[in-house]
Amino acid sequence: MSSKFKLFLLIPVVLFFTTYRALAQDSSTLIKGTIVEKTNGQPIAFATVMIGDRSTEKPISGTTSLDDGSFSVETKSTNFFISISFIGFKTKTYEQPEAVNGTIDLGVVVLEEDAAQLEEVVVEGERSQTEFKLDKRVFNVGKDLSSTGASALDVLNNVPSVNVNIEGQISLRGSQGVQVLINGKPSIIASEEGNTLGTITADMIDRVEVITNPSAKYDAEGTAGIINIVIKKEEREGLNGSVSVNTGAPENNSVGISINRRTEKLNLFSQIGVGFRDLPNDIETRNQDLINNTTILTIGEQFRNENYYNFVLGADYYLSPDDVITLSGNFALELEDQPSTTNFTALDENQDISSQWVRSEATEATNPKFQYELQYKKDFDGDEDHSLLFSALGNFFGKDQSSEFLDTTISGQDNDATQRTRTDFKEAVFTFKLDYTLPISEKWNLETGTQYVMNDVSNDFEVNDLVDGVFVNDPGLTNIFEFDQKVLGFYGTGAYEGKKWGIKGGLRLEQTDLNTLLATTDESNDQNYTNLFPSAHTSYKFSERISLQAGYSRRIYRPRLWDLNPFFNIRNNFNIRQGNPELMPEFTDSYEVTSIFLIGKTSMNLGVYHRYTTDVIERVSFFENNVNTVRPINIGTNRSTGIEFNTKYSPAKWLTFNGDFNYSRFTRNGLFEDTSFDFEADRWTAKLMAKLKLPADIDFEATGNYRSRYQTVQGEISELAFLDLGMRKKLFKGRAVLNLSVRDAFASRINENEILQEEFSIYSRRLRGTFVAFGFSYGFGKGEAMEFTGQRRRF
Repeated sequence: MSSKFKLFLLIPVVLFFTTYRALAQDSSTLIKGTIVEKTNGQPIAFATVMIGDRSTEKPISGTTSLDDGSFSVETKSTNFFISISFIGFKTKTYEQPEAVNGTIDLGVVVLEEDAAQLEEVVVEGERSQTEFKLDKRVFNVGKDLSSTGASALDVLNNVPSVNVNIEGQISLRGSQGVQVLINGKPSIIASEEGNTLGTITADMIDRVEVITNPSAKYDAEGTAGIINIVIKKEEREGLNGSVSVNTGAPENNSVGISINRRTEKLNLFSQIGVGFRDLPNDIETRNQDLINNTTILTIGEQFRNENYYNFVLGADYYLSPDDVITLSGNFALELEDQPSTTNFTALDENQDISSQWVRSEATEATNPKFQYELQYKKDFDGDEDHSLLFSALGNFFGKDQSSEFLDTTISGQDNDATQRTRTDFKEAVFTFKLDYTLPISEKWNLETGTQYVMNDVSNDFEVNDLVDGVFVNDPGLTNIFEFDQKVLGFYGTGAYEGKKWGIKGGLRLEQTDLNTLLATTDESNDQNYTNLFPSAHTSYKFSERISLQAGYSRRIYRPRLWDLNPFFNIRNNFNIRQGNPELMPEFTDSYEVTSIFLIGKTSMNLGVYHRYTTDVIERVSFFENNVNTVRPINIGTNRSTGIEFNTKYSPAKWLTFNGDFNYSRFTRNGLFEDTSFDFEADRWTAKLMAKLKLPADIDFEATGNYRSRYQTVQGEISELAFLDLGMRKKLFKGRAVLNLSVRDAFASRINENEILQEEFSIYSRRLRGTFVAFGFSYGFGKGEAMEFTGQRRRF
C-alpha cells in the first residue's frame, strides 16, 4: 500500500475523532407544550418548534411535536424567541416568555388553518423555479416527475441548455468539455473515471447552476462552461429521516435509509443504502473497406449489472453561530458484472458471407470509492456575505477488473480465440481550496482565493492470449500508464451591483504541471504551462420584468486520463477507442448576451452567444483491415455562433409548460496529415415539458426532447427524439409518496453515427431502451418523503 494511500485513509480518521471532543455544558432552559388544531382540538404531530436568536433571527435549536402534539426542547441561549409552525397553518411566535424554575410551559398552543398558504403549497410549492444571477442561471429542481427516482444525469437532461447523450456524456449548448462540480467542488462522483453521477438521484438535488461564462472565481477548466450540482443540506432541527423502496425494469431495485439529528451545536447525518441495477445496451456497427469492398458487421447486446452499497457519516459542529466545522466521509462499493455477446459477420468483395463468429465476454469488477471532506466556514459579524471558507477534499477510486473473451467460429474462416485482460486502476485526487468574500458596501463586493488540485493515477493493464493451451502475454497491449497532474490557481474578482446595473470583473492565474509515463516502455510526456483567464460580466435591469446580461470568459479543457492513455478497450476488437499521450489542451474565448422577460404568466430567456476554440480536440477514426480505431487529435479551430430560447408558461393553475430551443452554426478549420477538416454546419435542439395537476392529488408530467442531425469532422450524427413520463400520488398529507416514471417511453432514443470517407465508411447504432421505475418513500420526524439517493448528504 503506497504512502499516499495510507495518508489518505489516516487523515479522515484523525480529523473525525478530533471533532468529537466532549464539551462542558452550560445551564439551559426547558420549553414545553402541546400543539392542537383550532377547528377540532386534534393534536398536531410533527409540527416545527424553532428557537431563534432575537438579535440575528437565526435558528439556534428546535424539535418536532410527537403524535399527541406534545413537545419539549432545551436551549442555553438567554436572548431568544419561540416560533411554532406547520404546513397549512398560521405560524405562532412567542417573544421569550418568563421561565419558572428553568422551565417555560406554553400549555396548549392552538394553530389556525391558513387557506392562502394551503393554496400556495398546492399550486406553487412544487414548481421548478429559475433564477438569474450576475454570472449564472440557477434551476431549482423542485418536483419534476419525469426525474422522480432518476439519476442526476436525467435531471440534467431536463435543464435548459444541457443535453446528456445515451452514453452519459454531458454537453452544454451542444458542446462537450463541460466541468461538472458537486457543491462547487470537483468530485470523483462527477468525473469520467468515476462515472457515478447515476448514484445521485433527483430527490437529493437542491438546484443546478448553469454557468456558461464562469467568472474568474471558478476553475478555468471546461470550455463549454460549468454545471454545479448543489446537494440539499439538512438544516431542519431535531430528528429527521426518510425510508424509501424502489423497483424498476430493466431491473433496478434499491432500499435506503437517511437520518439527520441536529442540536444547537452539533448536526449528525448518516445514510445507508443498497441496490442492484441492470443496464442493457444494444449495439450495431458496420465497417466497410471501400477499396477492397470488404465489410465487418457487428450486432451485440451488452450489460452492466451492478450491486452497490453506500454508507455516509458526517457532522457539522458549530463553534459559534458564525463558525462551523464540517467533517464527512463516504464509502461506496460497486460490484460489476458485464456479460456481453457480439455476433460478427465478414463479407467478401462480392458482399457474400465469408465467415461468422461469436465473441462472448465475462467481466467482473470491484470498484471501491472513498471520499472525505474537512470544511471550515466563518461568517464575520453574522454576515453570510462576508465569509472565509476553507475545504480539503480527498477522493479515491479503484477498479480491480478481470475479463475473459471467447471467440467461437460459426462458419467459414477459423476465428476461434481466447483472451484475458486484467485492469488494476487507482486514482487519488486531493483538492485544497480557500475563498474569501468581502462586501465593501451594500453594492461593492470583492472575492479572492486559491486552489491546489493534485491528481495521481495508475492504470495497470494486461492482455494475455491463449496459445497452445497456455496464456501468453501480449507485450504490445500490456503496460502501466501513470498520470500525475497538479494545478495551482489564484483568483481575484470585484463586483458592483446596484438596483438596476451591475458589473463584475476578474482574473485567474493557473499553473499546470502534467506528467504521463508508460512505465514498461519508459515513454514519458511532460507538459508545464501557465495561463491567465480573464472574465467580465454585466447586467442591467430595465424594469421588474425585463433584464439584460452580458459576459465574457476564457476557458481551458485539459485532456483527461482516458484522452491520453494509449491503451484501449478490446471488448469489440474491430471498433477500438484509444488515447493520445501527445494531446494538448484546447482554449476557448466565450461571449454571450442574454435577455430575460417576464410577461404576465410567462417568463422568457433569449440569448445569443459566440465561442472561438483553438487546438480543438476531435475524435478521429483511423481505418485499417476493417478495424476502426478512434483516437483524439488536436485539429485546428472552431467558431460557433448560436441563439438560445427558454420559456415557461402557466395558462392555468393545473397546467404548466416549459420550453427550450437552441440553434448554433459552427465553422471548423483544420488540417491533419495532409487531410483538410474544413466545413460549415449547424445543429439545433428542442425540449418541451407539460405538467398537469389531476384530481385525487395526482400529478402528471411529460417531457419531449429532440436533437437535429448534425455534421462531424468525418461524418454525421443522426437526429433523435424521445419522451419521458412521470406520475405521482401523495399520501398522508405528503409525508408518503408513490411515484411512477417512464424514461424513453417509445424506445426512440437511438444514437446513430455514420462516417463516410473516400477509403472507408463506418455506421454505428446504440439503443438502451425504455426504463420504468416505481417507488414508495416515507419521511419521519421532520423528514420529507424522498427517493433513495445513494449518497444523501455530502460528496
